[in-house]
Amino acid sequence: MLLQISLFIVGLALLSWSADRFVYGASALAKNVGISPMIIGMTIVAMGSSAPEIMVAATASMGGTPNTAVGNAIGSNITNIALVLGITALCKPLMVASVTVKREMPILLLVSLIAAYFLSDLMLTQVEGIVLAILFFLTIGGLTMLSLHADRKDPYAREADDEIPSNVPMSKAVIWVVVGMILLPFSADIMVDAAVNIAKHFGMSDLLIGLTIIAIGTSLPELAASIAGVMKGEDDLALGNIIGSNIFNILAVLAMPGLIAPGIIDSLAAERDMYVMLGLTLLLLAFSFGFRGVREITRWEGGLLVAAFLGYQVLLFS
Repeated sequence: MLLQISLFIVGLALLSWSADRFVYGASALAKNVGISPMIIGMTIVAMGSSAPEIMVAATASMGGTPNTAVGNAIGSNITNIALVLGITALCKPLMVASVTVKREMPILLLVSLIAAYFLSDLMLTQVEGIVLAILFFLTIGGLTMLSLHADRKDPYAREADDEIPSNVPMSKAVIWVVVGMILLPFSADIMVDAAVNIAKHFGMSDLLIGLTIIAIGTSLPELAASIAGVMKGEDDLALGNIIGSNIFNILAVLAMPGLIAPGIIDSLAAERDMYVMLGLTLLLLAFSFGFRGVREITRWEGGLLVAAFLGYQVLLFS
C-alpha cells in the first residue's frame, strides 16, 4: 500500500508540473503569434487548469471506471469553490470588481444545471457526452468573443496581462507544449492506477475515490495559485481561474465518460453530490454579486465555505 500511495503522489506531482509547463508553453506560444492576454487568460489558462482533471477522466473512463471520472468532475468543482476559494478568502478577502468575471458566473450556473439534467436519469449517454463536448467548444468561442469586447481597464484584463509569460522564444514555447502533451496522459495513468488500487484496499467506491482523493489532489495546484494570486492583489484573476476551471470541468471532464464509457452512473452522483455542487455554485454567485458594483468575499464567508467542505467530507464517509 505504501508503494501505491507513493505512486499516487508521484503521479500527482508530475501531473501538476506537466500541466503548468503546458500552460506556460501554450500561453507563450499564443502571445508570440499575437493573441491578446485577455483571450489567453480566459481560454488557454482556464483550460490548462482543468487539464489534470481532463486527463484523469479520460484515463479512468478508458480503464473501465467512468464513475471515477464523474466523481472527479463534480468533486473538483465542489473542492474549487468550498476548499480552494474558502481557504483563499480566509487568507485574504477577495475583491470582486471584474465585470468579465461576473459575466462568466451565469455560464457556470447554466452548464451546471445542464449537467444535473443529464445525470438525473442516472445515465450518461454518448449523445450527452457529444453535447457537452460541443458546448465546450462553443463556450471557448463565446469566451473569446467576450474577451474581444471586454474593457481593457477591467481588473481581470490587467491581471491576466501581468501573468502571461513574455519574451519566451518560440522554440522554447513549443518544447514545453510538447513536453506537457506527453507527460500529462502518462502521469494521469500512474495517478489513476494508484488511486484505484488504494480505493480497493480501503473498500471505497469508484465514485468516492473521484470525489475525494483525486478531486482534492488535482485541485491543490489551483489552491496554491489562488493564494499566490490574492497575495499579489490579483483577486479577480484568482476567482476567474476558479470559475473558468469549473466551467471546463463540467463541459470537458464530464464529457469524457460520456464519450468513452457511456452507461449507468452511481446514483449518489445525481442524488447527492450534484445537489451539493449546485448549492455551492449558487452560494458563490450570492457571495460575488453586490448592489454597489464591487463585492468582497469576506473571511467569514470563506470560513463558511471551508466548513461546508468539511461537512461534505463527513457526509461522504458517514
